[in-house]
Amino acid sequence: MENVVLSQGRTRFALAHGATIALYQRFNINSLQATARVEEAPQAQFLGGEAYAHVPVPDASPRLAAGVLLRACRPRQWSKNLLVLAAPAAAGVIDRPLVAAQAAGALVVMCLLSSATYLLNDVRDVEQDRLHPHKRSRPVAAGEMPPRAALLAAAALALTGLGLATAITPGLGAVGCCYLALTASYSLWLRYVVVLDILAIAAGFVLRALAGGVATDIYLSRWFVIVTGCCAIFLVTAKRYAELREQTGSGVTARTTLRRYSLGHLRLTLLTAAAIACVAYTGWAFTRPAHVVWYGLSIVPFVLWLSRYAVLIGAGAGQAPEELILRDRTLLALSLLWSFLFLGGVYVGH
Repeated sequence: MENVVLSQGRTRFALAHGATIALYQRFNINSLQATARVEEAPQAQFLGGEAYAHVPVPDASPRLAAGVLLRACRPRQWSKNLLVLAAPAAAGVIDRPLVAAQAAGALVVMCLLSSATYLLNDVRDVEQDRLHPHKRSRPVAAGEMPPRAALLAAAALALTGLGLATAITPGLGAVGCCYLALTASYSLWLRYVVVLDILAIAAGFVLRALAGGVATDIYLSRWFVIVTGCCAIFLVTAKRYAELREQTGSGVTARTTLRRYSLGHLRLTLLTAAAIACVAYTGWAFTRPAHVVWYGLSIVPFVLWLSRYAVLIGAGAGQAPEELILRDRTLLALSLLWSFLFLGGVYVGH
């Protein structure tokens, strides 16, 4: 009986072996080639009973890392730092080579310091940003940059900025330290305090203007500081108004500080800041020792610019002031007209 079983088993093995040889001969399959092809095929993961090919991991090349870091530094918002050029331009000395170099250095300093604060904010707000329809695309929130790397980059930018500022003039280094202290206080505390959050951001704009004056050794008049401060409060309040209006209309839960504001109070703050800015600018324009006509004419585009911006805010824009200013043709035209008249008053007969 055992011999019969063994004989049947050998017969089946012989038949199977013969069928295998026939298949190899028919399809001309080489075992080594087949093994190589299997090894060359993409490996698969089995999830829930189904096979999924590995998703290729992006190459962490230096070029890619630099691009991610650049986006995390928010270069679009560097336009705010152009305020450092206001003091030397208003004094009519920005065309001097030394002053131009100092102003350019101050501009670079503020770009470095502001980018450091943006990275710090992105790390602190990473969970909230992931729930935001627009902010979730930021590198830290999107997972393209680890929080630790963002903090290290922020420290490097801050130290580089302070070193460059001190090299230009120690006073600019002091302004840079004040700016970092203010922005750090805002990120950790002031942003949660009603009214102080608006004033803190507005103070950052004033420090930008002060940086330009300190770097070029130009005195800033009280009119200049009042106009700059009120316009900054106007822009920051407009941003808060746009954010609150969007979140109220969409039903999205607003952050704690924003919920404490009301649209009516923010509108009142907008009108007050704009009115004080217009009065202060008018007072400054008509007290110029020369070229009063040029400065007087510049009042018109100045007032129209604030009015146009308020209209756009009422229409639902304004969450990103730098983008709104650069995209709206009317605002751009008024900005160019004001610059022409203002610089005409500065440089005509200079």
